[in-house]
Amino acid sequence: MAGPVSVLNNLLKEKVLAVQDFTLLAWQSFRKIFARPRYLALTFEQMDVIGVGSLPVVVLASVFIGAVLVLQTADQFVRFGSPGLTGDVVALALVREIGPVIFALLVAGRVSSGIASELGSMQVTEQVDAMRALGTDPVKRLVIPRVVATVVVVPLLTIVGDLCGLLGGLLASTAVVRINPTQFWVRAYNAIEFGDAVQGLVKPVVFGLIISLVGCYYGLATRGGTRGVGRATTQAVVAASVLILVTNLFITKTVLWVNEMMGW
Repeated sequence: MAGPVSVLNNLLKEKVLAVQDFTLLAWQSFRKIFARPRYLALTFEQMDVIGVGSLPVVVLASVFIGAVLVLQTADQFVRFGSPGLTGDVVALALVREIGPVIFALLVAGRVSSGIASELGSMQVTEQVDAMRALGTDPVKRLVIPRVVATVVVVPLLTIVGDLCGLLGGLLASTAVVRINPTQFWVRAYNAIEFGDAVQGLVKPVVFGLIISLVGCYYGLATRGGTRGVGRATTQAVVAASVLILVTNLFITKTVLWVNEMMGW
């Protein structure tokens, strides 16, 4: 029977190997992204599946997130006699932090699991091996279209989500808190500066990269039949969500430093 030291050693080796394989997949994707053949039809198809398919979830969630933000912040500002600041805080919170992170987590729950499930099913049924036997590069055909599509549509979904969140906040501020809608919208618009917009768009690009690569990695690493597909799907969602939250800290610190240096 293996001792605890041996078990821990094997676990560490497994995790290091997983990081190595994930890094190799990411490097191959970056290196081959502009190489021929270019599967543009597959890329547009994935944009439709990922972007349009995720749009209802993002819109619905963003409206209620914006409304809840208004209710929570306005309650505090009313105590100090400054309810007009509600629009400023809600806009900055949505654009800089809450919007990119929450929408990325929503998309990760849907897209990472879907990619891992689809590629995992292809892996266990030996369709990926058949591609290699026919001379087709699985990275070019399966991974790159999904990576490009996710990196493109996640920032677009974030923009739509931010707008819907502000509209939800506008409705809540007008109907519940009784804040002048013009005042709310003008202050929310004026509160967002160029550096805030940069931060709100850089994060979704990185998050889209994480979502797609994690889903593809766990899908192509699937072993063990249908049970392995289910396990890979769960692992993809968990890993993508954790990486998004961890990466968000470093992106926020980096972008704030760049904004300070550039005077944005």
